[in-house]
Amino acid sequence: MATYVFPVTVSPLLTVLLVLAALAILAALGQRSSGMPGLPRLPVVGSLPWMTGTTPPHLLFMKFGRKYGPLFELYLGPHRTVVVNDHDHAREVLLQRGRDFAGRPSMVTTDLLTRGGKDIAFSDYSPLWKLHRRLVHSSFALFGEGSSRLQDIVLSEVDGLCAELLSSNGRGFDPSLAVTTAVTNVVCTLVFGTTYKHGDGELQEVMRYNDGIVQTITRGGLVDIFSWMKVFPNESLSKLRACIRVRDCLLTQKLHEHKATLSEGDPRDLLDALLKGQGSPGPDGTVITDDHVLMTAAEAFGAGVETTSTTLLWVLAYLLHHPEVQEKAQRELDEEVGERAVRAADRGRLPYLDSIINEGMRIRPVSPVLIPHIAMSDSSIGGHAICRGTRVLVNMWAIHHDPDHWDQPDLFKPDRFLDDQGQRVTPSCFLPFGAGPRICVGESLARMELFLFLSSMLQRMSFMLPGGATPPNLQGRLGVVLQPLPYKVAVRPRAGWEVSTHVN
Repeated sequence: MATYVFPVTVSPLLTVLLVLAALAILAALGQRSSGMPGLPRLPVVGSLPWMTGTTPPHLLFMKFGRKYGPLFELYLGPHRTVVVNDHDHAREVLLQRGRDFAGRPSMVTTDLLTRGGKDIAFSDYSPLWKLHRRLVHSSFALFGEGSSRLQDIVLSEVDGLCAELLSSNGRGFDPSLAVTTAVTNVVCTLVFGTTYKHGDGELQEVMRYNDGIVQTITRGGLVDIFSWMKVFPNESLSKLRACIRVRDCLLTQKLHEHKATLSEGDPRDLLDALLKGQGSPGPDGTVITDDHVLMTAAEAFGAGVETTSTTLLWVLAYLLHHPEVQEKAQRELDEEVGERAVRAADRGRLPYLDSIINEGMRIRPVSPVLIPHIAMSDSSIGGHAICRGTRVLVNMWAIHHDPDHWDQPDLFKPDRFLDDQGQRVTPSCFLPFGAGPRICVGESLARMELFLFLSSMLQRMSFMLPGGATPPNLQGRLGVVLQPLPYKVAVRPRAGWEVSTHVN
C-alpha cells in the first residue's frame, strides 16, 4: 500500500506562526503531559520547528528514536502523534490492539483523492468500511491464488515487456518507463478489462494522471496538518484536483460502460465484481455506492501500479550491485522450470527467487512509514496511555533495518529468508504489507504479480551495467513511495530466449 507522510518545509506562513508562537516559548518548550518521551513542542506549530530540513521522515524518526527510544511522541501542529520504531510496539498497534488503532485521520489531500474516504486505504474504520473491504477482498479473490486469470493477464504483459527490454540490443537504457507501462497495463486489464497496446493514447493518459497524483499529493504536508490553509491559493492542490478530474472522468466512463453491459455469469473484471456485490446492504443498512466502486478502482491504480513497479525497479537495482544473486536465481530457474514459461504454481519450487523479492521489500520498503493510524478509543502502547484521536505512525523502515532482528540490515542478503536447508523463513518482524485489520487487501495479488514478472524476466534475460556506468544509487527519493533514483541497465537474452519461446 502506498505510504503517506508529512514532508515539511519552512514557508513564509510558517515563519509567521513561529513568531507568534515565540511569545509562549518558555512556557511551552518541552512540556508534555503523557509521560512518554518525545520532541519538545510549541503552541500552534507543535514539534514542527524540530522537524525542518531535508531528511526524509523515516530516517528522521530513526534519529529521534536513538535519543528518545523506540516509542516517542511529537506534535504535528495540534495533532499528538506517536511514532513506533520497533517490531514489538508495531505488533501491539497493528495486531494485539489492531481495532483500537484501526482509524484513519481526515486530511485535505486524501479526502480529495478519495471523495471523502470512500476507498479502503484512507477510509476511517466503520461498519461501512468493513462491508466495503469484504466486498473488495472477495472481488480480488477471483483473480488471486488458485485462479489462472491474473496469471494469464500478467504473462500476456510479460511478453511485451521482455520484447521491449530486449529491443535495446545491449544498449544502456532506463527501465522505469517499460516496467511502469507493463504494470499499468496489468492493472487496467484487471480493473476494467481493457488491454492496451504499448503507446496507446488512453494508456498514456492513465499513466499521466497517476504520475501527476503521485507527484503532487505529498506536497500538501502543511495543509494536511493545518486544514484551514486550504482556503489559500495552493498550486499543488490545484494540480492534484486537475489530475483527479481526469482520473474520475475516465473511470466514470468505464463504470457506465460496465453497467450497460453487465450480465449474468462470472465477472469480466474487478469493476464487474464490485458492481455485482454492490447491492447487499450491511447489518446497519449501509450500502456500497458508485463512489465506493469508483474509488476502489482508483485505488487499484494508486496502490497497485506504483508499489509493484517500484519494488521491481529496486530489485533490478540491487541485482546490478549483486550479479551473483542474479546468477543463483537463474540457476534455480534452469533447474526447477527449464525452458517452459514460469507459472504461479512454480513459486513453491523457487524459494531463492522468492527470497530476493522479500529482501527487496525489506531493504527498500516502498512505504517506509505506513499510512497514519488513529486511536479509535482510549488505549495504550507499551504501557503508555494513548487518548482517542491520537495519530500513530509505524516506521516500517526502522523495523526492517533493526540490527536486533536483522543481521547486517543495510546489506542485501536474500539468504536471510532461507533456513539451512534452503527452505523459506518468514521472520515475524517482516511486515511489508502491514498487519491486522489494516493489512493491504491486495497482498496476494501483489505477491503473484511480483513473482511472475521477476521470474519471467530473469528466465529470459540477464541484467548488467552498461559499459562504463556506475552502479545505481541506492538512497532513493521519497514521494508517495520510496523510489530508486534513475539508473541505466543493459540486457542480453539468455540461451534459448533470443527469440521468444514463451508458451502460455
